[in-house]
Amino acid sequence: MSEPTPSQPPRDQSRKPRVAVVFGGRSSEHAISCITAGAVMDVIDPEKYEVVPVGIARDGRWVLESDETARLRLTAAGELPSVDGNRAALALLREEAHADLVVTEAPAQPRSLGEVDVVFPLLHGPWGEDGTIQGMFEMAGVRYVGAGVLASAVSMDKAYMKVVLQAAGLPVLPGVVITRRRWENDAQACRDEVAALGFPVFCKPARGGSSIGISKVSDLAGLDAAIVAAQAHDPKVLVESAAIGAREVECGVLESLDGSVETSVPAEIHVGGEHEFYDFAAKYLPGQHTEVDVPADLPADVTARLRKLAAQAFEAVSAEGLARVDFFVMPDHSLVVNELNTMPGFTPTSMYPQMWAATGLGYAELVDRLIALALQRGTGLR
Repeated sequence: MSEPTPSQPPRDQSRKPRVAVVFGGRSSEHAISCITAGAVMDVIDPEKYEVVPVGIARDGRWVLESDETARLRLTAAGELPSVDGNRAALALLREEAHADLVVTEAPAQPRSLGEVDVVFPLLHGPWGEDGTIQGMFEMAGVRYVGAGVLASAVSMDKAYMKVVLQAAGLPVLPGVVITRRRWENDAQACRDEVAALGFPVFCKPARGGSSIGISKVSDLAGLDAAIVAAQAHDPKVLVESAAIGAREVECGVLESLDGSVETSVPAEIHVGGEHEFYDFAAKYLPGQHTEVDVPADLPADVTARLRKLAAQAFEAVSAEGLARVDFFVMPDHSLVVNELNTMPGFTPTSMYPQMWAATGLGYAELVDRLIALALQRGTGLR
């Protein structure tokens, strides 16, 4: 167990730990974060923890959200939830020995909700999953669920993630990084580098998620439009070779309370209907033709290699708490690491909880494990 730092004294044991569930955010994955938060709050044990729902509106304002989780669900009509930015504003205030959540609602005087013991940041994408908010929690001396600043930043930026994984000896797909500056100064050089990869390719925001802004490009004629579409979400774009004939398989990684790393049984995604790949609609919207096999139907030796590589990827980026590692299983059963998500989709029907349920750890138990891990871990260097 990590020893408390000088700025982080032991938690007051006379009351239940206070968990701030933070969700929403400024990224394009705002709605998915809200859905996830509703599901997590539904299973946090009220006998063990006091929960404070903290919403971050699309414009970045922090508000004290409602604990009525029903409004955070995806509707049958496919309507996506969002944080109500008109609610009372919140601030995380660093005191001498702890951090408090403070409500500011004019004309009333600011009032404290009390000390925050741990934050469960259910944020996806930039300004939440990329190390920015983790850095704020570190500065405030607040424990939090999941990866730290470095692992979050590296894993969010798919281009740097590939560099780190490759340096650790893990297999990745070849790719080309196109920054806005490169594209504006020498677009033809970018086109030539992509053409050298061979088509088809996938063009994606380097620091995005939920398959938003991703395009499959079959020839050079479609490349410019795909780059512009990705740049609408991130000025830095990654273009990767397509994994022809590959199966998409995922594996969950989870820390144990003793510090060891466990892996789940893997799961395979089958995308049907009109979807060429596992895009946003196939992932989240009702009425799609996406199916999953949990566990994936793979030879035992392939499953063993995949789970080992998942743990190695987790260690390579210095992840903590949890991660989902996505693979391509090639026709010859070789493996390629596609990406690593430090805050994967986390509703009960998301792949990560499904894989752990099939491994023997239910959704409520998974949430409880992650909070317990965060409570025993200090902030600062570790």
